[in-house]
Amino acid sequence: MAWAVLLLGLWLWGRDIADGTGASSAPTTGDIAAVGRPLGVPLPPPHDPITGVAPRRIEIPSIGVAAPVVVRGLDTDGAIESPPFDQPRTVGWYGDGTEPGAKGPALFVGHVDTETRPAVFYGLSATRPGAKIQVIRVDGSVAEFTVDDVQVITRERFDADKAYGSRGRGRAELRLITCGGTYDRSSHSYDANVVVSAYLTGEKSGTRAGS
Repeated sequence: MAWAVLLLGLWLWGRDIADGTGASSAPTTGDIAAVGRPLGVPLPPPHDPITGVAPRRIEIPSIGVAAPVVVRGLDTDGAIESPPFDQPRTVGWYGDGTEPGAKGPALFVGHVDTETRPAVFYGLSATRPGAKIQVIRVDGSVAEFTVDDVQVITRERFDADKAYGSRGRGRAELRLITCGGTYDRSSHSYDANVVVSAYLTGEKSGTRAGS
């Protein structure tokens, strides 16, 4: 995941992620290969952006994710810090970027595995358009998102703007990022990344404060 996170850090330096140019959410082929939006899958209309609030927990019921969120910044190389390796079931949120619910993409990263077992985003590539994501925020409110795009992006022609830029102008969005593709034992790295895009479709006020 490190190479994509580094590119993400460099990209964040060069543009405002909340006002990025829109990238197509339609399935693509080749170096950026969509896992796919099945034809005819209805997606709900976007909800207007709401007041951004820092996340505390993220839940993706369709793949069994229910994980705490920790704030991450940029390291000395300008890359977003991954979650600590001793916390493989934790998701990292780029705290200097967009807060979930506000306009623009809020960025989350998580490990796919460790040397011995699956990690928090092990099943991320199995996510499908239409799946629901709930972000429980520190004030107890819940921002509800719907997945509209899943891509496996290879290293050779990684396009940070397509991966992290807004998919719909004026929307509140999420990006969930982890490793994907083939694991290279010699370099101890994967040759691609899974990037899941979702957009705000609902909100609940303070209903999960005790979660």
